[in-house]
Amino acid sequence: MIPMAVPNLTGNEKKYLDNCIDTTFVSSVGEYVNRFEEMVSDAVDSKYAVATSCGTTGLHVALTSLGVHHGDLVIIPSFTFIATANAVRHCGADPWMMEIRDSDWCLNPDLVREEIEGKCERNREGELIHKSTGRRVAALMPVYTLGNIPDMNSFRLIADEYGLPLVADAACAIGALYHGKGFGALADLSVLSFNGNKTVTCGGGGAVVGNNQGMLDHVRHLSTTARVWPDYDFDEAGFNYRMTNIQAAVGVAQLERLNHFVEVKRKARTRYADAFKRLDSKGIRLFPTSDGSSCWFSGVVLPNDCELKEAKSICTKMKEAGFEARPFWKPIHLQQPYAKCPMTDMQYTDSIWQRIITLPCSTGITEEELNYVADAACNILNGCFQK
Repeated sequence: MIPMAVPNLTGNEKKYLDNCIDTTFVSSVGEYVNRFEEMVSDAVDSKYAVATSCGTTGLHVALTSLGVHHGDLVIIPSFTFIATANAVRHCGADPWMMEIRDSDWCLNPDLVREEIEGKCERNREGELIHKSTGRRVAALMPVYTLGNIPDMNSFRLIADEYGLPLVADAACAIGALYHGKGFGALADLSVLSFNGNKTVTCGGGGAVVGNNQGMLDHVRHLSTTARVWPDYDFDEAGFNYRMTNIQAAVGVAQLERLNHFVEVKRKARTRYADAFKRLDSKGIRLFPTSDGSSCWFSGVVLPNDCELKEAKSICTKMKEAGFEARPFWKPIHLQQPYAKCPMTDMQYTDSIWQRIITLPCSTGITEEELNYVADAACNILNGCFQK
């Protein structure tokens, strides 16, 4: 079975892990944590990075450090992995879920501005208040879906105009570029994930990046239990969210090959695009991609009249042919914990999520495997949509 996306651990991972064991530095102190943070900063063109235990804790500590608290609302897209919303809820806040654009599957800045202008007002303290709920809007958090970076210049203008902290959920975006540069300074804080299916993995782990030293110092402080050294004094209710040296050792080895990994991801998308050209007339298309996308996942979108049951049936046929294929994210507004939270109309999201099929794109996929999957998937889809 050719897998969807598995780690490529053929570099220095074992060597660096052995070094952790030999030196006994296996917890949250060690040379690899420092090296990993420096390499992440370099990779995304930010001045600072704080490694965390996972992407979700990175989002939680980032939002907390920027003042999101109980009863607030945070603007997010509904089409995202549930960790985006969970991090908001962990702050005691709720997501205000909004529609995405077809062009990149990311939050629509024009809609965000329209919703704020039509549904919010300022209170006496100058805070932005959602009129129908009376709740403070505490942050704006776009998601870099599939490694596509949306119109962050527009989001920056919105955030500045309405006094909102701008946080980017950049979980799967390492290697992505925005106007030819890394994304590390586009938001006040950006958060990456290094889960097992990401382009670069630590087996788990995350990182918060940005250019404001004070913000990143606060994130680091909160993530290390808010301890005031050298004694056991604590000045805030902090978290134990630090990455271990073992995780960082794997991450350092992975980041040494970042450019190659991203090249493989982009090559997979290009190969699928070439293979599926003959399916255009059937209404089957490839995932959208923005200029500079890291192309974290690749796959196809079924015709407009398809539903989830048809996507699942096709995935079964693909697995029978020897390669893994899966549907993608079920939107947040359809998830039980968030069904009663504020949301915009979700006509596009309600349709698109049911028609997505993700295809193998591991960083270690061979050319032979990629060619087989592309040709076999094309044949299966062609057979399923004979006119």
